[in-house]
Amino acid sequence: MRPRLQPKPRPGDNPVLLSAEEIAFVRGLVIYEDAQLLALNKPSGLSSQGGRGQVHTLDEMLWAFAKPGKARPRLIHRLDRDTSGVILTAKTKPAAGFLGKHMMGRRFSKTYRAIVTPGAPEPAQGAIDVPLRRDEQGREAYMRVCAADHPDAEAARTRYRTVSKGAAAALLELAPETGRMHQIRVHLASIGRPIAGDARYGGALAVAGLPVPRLMLHAQALSFPHPEGGTKQIEAEVPVDMAGLIAALGL
Repeated sequence: MRPRLQPKPRPGDNPVLLSAEEIAFVRGLVIYEDAQLLALNKPSGLSSQGGRGQVHTLDEMLWAFAKPGKARPRLIHRLDRDTSGVILTAKTKPAAGFLGKHMMGRRFSKTYRAIVTPGAPEPAQGAIDVPLRRDEQGREAYMRVCAADHPDAEAARTRYRTVSKGAAAALLELAPETGRMHQIRVHLASIGRPIAGDARYGGALAVAGLPVPRLMLHAQALSFPHPEGGTKQIEAEVPVDMAGLIAALGL
């Protein structure tokens, strides 16, 4: 009788040893939980997955929620390291399959908030429908706008609406209809309204004399089909630093 082959573990399937501080930290990020799902409000500066150095990523920290002998929750999507906001995980394999299928089918609706400079875009609301391509520079990856007939072009569309505006900046609500890397950041830069704090794509590091400590982009809400039926919407509060800048700028 031939020995039964054991499936190879997926990368990252081995439990990660977390400190008590890390466990408390990640548990404090939870904004919604049920039998199928776990949603967190990811802070800026924390990599979703595949980070560098000795700091654990959010994906690794999800071992804080694993039951003995069981796998950790699975990330359904990612956010850029410097973007804050709602990030969704599945607690079971069937839930992960269900959510992954519907995300690929574009049945997830994402809403972001961003502070842009030097003011509101013209028109005040609309859609940016411009293809993007990936550009590798050493160990860094960028996204660039490109012509639709470029061999590496990927379709990308972002809807936007001006929520409020001031002399130096504006607060926008954004809804990406596709999920390209850095899509919102590059699309806004392409219309001359880069996100404040986005040094990679030309964002201002100071606005009206006020320092901008990081990328001012927040994933505020996520709406999606729930594995048990119906549609679920989860919202995450704007972080204190971003809310403070919004108030200081009169937005």
